[in-house]
This record gives sequence, structure tokens and C-alpha cells, in this order.
Amino acid sequence: MRSVPVVQVQGLVKRYGPKTAVDGLDLSVGAGTVTSVLGPNGAGKTTTVETCEGYRRPDAGTVRVLGLDPLADAAALRPRIGVMLQSGGVYPGARADEMLRHTAKLHAHPLDVDTLIERLGLGSCGRTAYRRLSGGQQQRLGLAMAVIGRPELVFLDEPTAGLDPQARRATWELVREMRADGVTVVLTTHSMDEAEQLSDDVAIIDAGRVVAQGSPEALCRGGAENTLRFTGRPGLDLAALLKALPADTAAVELTPGTYRVTGKINPQLLATVTSWCAQHGVMPDRIAVEQHTLEDVFLELTGKELRG
Repeated sequence: MRSVPVVQVQGLVKRYGPKTAVDGLDLSVGAGTVTSVLGPNGAGKTTTVETCEGYRRPDAGTVRVLGLDPLADAAALRPRIGVMLQSGGVYPGARADEMLRHTAKLHAHPLDVDTLIERLGLGSCGRTAYRRLSGGQQQRLGLAMAVIGRPELVFLDEPTAGLDPQARRATWELVREMRADGVTVVLTTHSMDEAEQLSDDVAIIDAGRVVAQGSPEALCRGGAENTLRFTGRPGLDLAALLKALPADTAAVELTPGTYRVTGKINPQLLATVTSWCAQHGVMPDRIAVEQHTLEDVFLELTGKELRG
């Protein structure tokens, strides 16, 4: 028997005047998973997540978070979730350590504040007013405030935006540890690498709807079925190569020494290409079955034009 989703959104509609930001969106988030919500600017992802957090009232549809209505059951829900906003949520004059300690006191069983400060590298800025923190320091403080109460579910909005590589890695490790502890994480990100590295599930939103959802592996799998790339010396006789391959196969030299073979890519075709290269004294520097990246899938589904 499947468990009830931690987040269940059905037919969500949200309008701002004449503009429909979310248009009948469905989204499901499983317990103990990391789910990345991706989408171009204006796609509706922020509105969707803010509705799940209880900051927006839907115009139509239903939203259930941990089985509760984020608005009607807000008092019961808030102690069980953590929310990291991309900016704001902290009094500008408050010092980082006092803000985190204050937040900890609002929870029954918070994490150890000093340990979390050390973990996220906030020790050197603990006595600094929030408005004087760097963007990366504000991000790390926001993350700490979101997780300090040991929530069952955490919403993270662009958690690594503006972070240096060390802080980014520390954030990833914390997210992975939360998942290992059974915490459900929903994050929005523009980093495809982050989504691929962290996510059990990815939901791509465009024009107010989920246009694709699944594991990164499942979403990227399609590109492996029909393209093989290899490199060798420039000017290979591709007509001779094609004679050794099935009739429905094509080959092209993309740039000098870089070749693409398209068709039904299977172990037999791969063996034929490597055998042909060996017979003609060609040493491929690199040969690989091409797979789509998550960015490829994202651009195919949402288009390549810039969004405002």
C-alpha cells in the first residue's frame, strides 16, 4: 500500500488580476524524498510553493501538506515544517546568532545551535547584523533557521544561490543528511547540476502546469537511444563506415575529428563502430553513448527563449 504523499496539489489555480500564474497544476511529493521544482521565470513554481507554505490562497484546487490545509490548519502545520525564503524573513538589525537562537526557542526539540552554526560556517558572522551579512551568509542563516526545529518537511528556495563551492557542498551534505533522517525536502533551484545531484524526483513547471515529473534518470533516459559520439583523426571516410552499419544509420563529422552516429544505438552497433575504427587504424580518443542532461530536457520542454 502506497503511503499518502507529504505534499499533494490537485488542480491548483492562482490568478493575479488578469494573469493566471498557476493553471490547474498537479504535484505530488513522496515522504522522505528530495523533490526539485524547476521552471523558467514566470512559470508558476514560486507561487505553487508559496501556496504549499500557506503564504498564498488558491483560487481553485486543493493543497494538502502533511495531510493538512496550509491555511485552515496553519497553527498545527507550522511547527512541523521549515521554510527557507530566498531573501527576507529576518529583522535587518538582528544579529545572526541571536536570530538563530530565538528561532530555536520557538521549537520543542531544536537542533544544537552551536553545532549548526559551526556546520554552516556562521561562527565568524554571529555578532554581525543581518543587513551587513553577505548574500551567501544570509543564505546560510536562512537555511539554518529553516532546519533548526527538526521539521518533518522543509521548503528551500534557491538554497545555494550566491554560495561559494565550500558552502554549496556543505548545504548539499546537510540536505542529504536530512533525507537520510526521513525529512522530506522540496527545493526550487535554477541549478540543473544541483537538481541532478540531490533529487529523487524532479517536477518541471511551465505556463502554470507540471509538464514533466520523475527521477532525473528517468527524465534524461530518452537521449541514450539514438546518438553515439566519438573522436578520432579528422576526415574519416564516413561513407565506408556507413556500409558497415545498418541501413537506417546516419553519420556526420560535426567538427574536425568529432563524429556523431545516429540510429538504433545498441551493443552490436557500438561493437561495429569500434571494430571499423580498429580495422582502419583509428584510435578513438573518446566514444560514448550520448544521454540527455537534465538541462537538455528542461530546454526541450520549456523552450530556449529568455523569460523576463
